[in-house]
Amino acid sequence: MSGARSALVTGAGSGIGRACARALLGAGWNVTLAGRRRAPLEETAAGFRAALVVPADVTDAADVERLFARHDERFGRLDLLFNNAGTFGPSADVGALDEAEWAATLAVNVTAAVRCAGAAFRRMAAQRPPGGRVVNNGSVSAQVPRRPRSAAYTTTKHAIAGLSKSIELDGRVHGITCTELDLGNARTALVDGLVGGGALQADGRRLVEPTMAADDVARLFLTLAELPLSVSVPQLTATAAGMPFIGRG
Repeated sequence: MSGARSALVTGAGSGIGRACARALLGAGWNVTLAGRRRAPLEETAAGFRAALVVPADVTDAADVERLFARHDERFGRLDLLFNNAGTFGPSADVGALDEAEWAATLAVNVTAAVRCAGAAFRRMAAQRPPGGRVVNNGSVSAQVPRRPRSAAYTTTKHAIAGLSKSIELDGRVHGITCTELDLGNARTALVDGLVGGGALQADGRRLVEPTMAADDVARLFLTLAELPLSVSVPQLTATAAGMPFIGRG
């Protein structure tokens, strides 16, 4: 596998993670696929010899260290981290937010993302030549609440915006760049469940919203991943054309 660039993708067993991981593999990258369950990861890896499947729970610090160590053993270098694992969390306003559900959402969307970014940052700074790219899946909810009763999800995704900017700043001296990738209504099983039957709007109505193909997101992601490290893209927004986002309220 020497000579090829290498990436690690969390949440690679489905949806955007799967589509982006397969795009990288199709372009000749070595890719470590991380997720909680082996079977979906094996489906993502099917047909690609350069895929390394590592079941891991990113909310577990020991699992994350083992995950990155397995990547090191197989590929030796880390050029790209796609910090993609996440959860929508509970549907509740802040007044109705359950403490346990909030803690679970924070653990996946923020603490685990920081943990994986830290593991990647240390490796990218120490390897020779140093450098690499981190892409954090922020969602358009990193900019504005996507819909009502999303206090937990929106708050955690705003934290990803701060994490991304901090990595971009602290990574300069090491040749590490970071992108906050904000997606809106990419067509996955999870999103279809939220918007397919009508998504809740700010005025209380439910509307069927436009969606965009996960494979189209993956094409955009691959373009970003293959940019030289002399190019920094601190933030990138891509939404389904016509979805309620700009002008929402």
